Amino acid sequence: MMRQVLAGMSFLLIAGLAVAEEPVADNPLVEGATWATIKDAIAGEVPLSDGSALLTVTAPYRANDAATVPVVIEQREAGTGPIQAIKLVIDENPAPLAAEIRFGPSMTPLKFETRVRVNQYSNIRVIADTPDGSYMTGRFVKASGGCSAPATKDPSAALAGMGEMRLRLFDAATPDQSGRREAQIMIRHPNYSGLQRDQITQLFIGAHFITELEVRQGEDLLFALEGGISISENPVFRFSYLDDGSPDFVVHAVDTEGNVFDRVLPKRPPA
Repeated sequence: MMRQVLAGMSFLLIAGLAVAEEPVADNPLVEGATWATIKDAIAGEVPLSDGSALLTVTAPYRANDAATVPVVIEQREAGTGPIQAIKLVIDENPAPLAAEIRFGPSMTPLKFETRVRVNQYSNIRVIADTPDGSYMTGRFVKASGGCSAPATKDPSAALAGMGEMRLRLFDAATPDQSGRREAQIMIRHPNYSGLQRDQITQLFIGAHFITELEVRQGEDLLFALEGGISISENPVFRFSYLDDGSPDFVVHAVDTEGNVFDRVLPKRPPA
């Protein structure tokens, strides 16, 4: 068996026959009727310029798991000015606005990753707000069933560890030449969408998800998120930031049941 790539299309040569596979490379936004119906509710009358020169959005063309689709948002150049906030939109989800996120100055230039649920083939859009205006770009993702996919644990087990947090540091010993570091915070929470069933009773599990999240280093805000049902179970956030020398991340989260989770995560393990 041999693989060849011709004119942007991948082929498998099987017994002398060329069989077309999925297109390789890009998965840009596609035209669809849904955006026209939800645009005003999400973006209002704010003009949205093409954001492809400002930032990149990376998401798989065909997702391995519709309940945990990785989305990476990265500013192309530091000189383009700060991205102060974004809206993360999944057109075809029951609640298309997955999250609104504000960023502090230490997050510029922006590099931010999270995981989302995708309920059916959909555009994933990022609307970025800057001092110069608002910009939009995104990717089209083939995935289905993410909002109703069964949770990985039964409800009692999922609730038992709710609110636990873990921090992972990348290149923790030495920041890059700009003083930037990279970190990942995972929050244990079922983030139930309201569309999942208990695998024993087959009854729907009520929606129960994180609605507010703030991450700071010392008193300095890194990002503040307002989330909905489209953020994945056990939310994960990976981000690049300018280290201000403070010893800890301070995380504050609130969910739909009114539970409050406050954690201090040391940037370096104790000696």
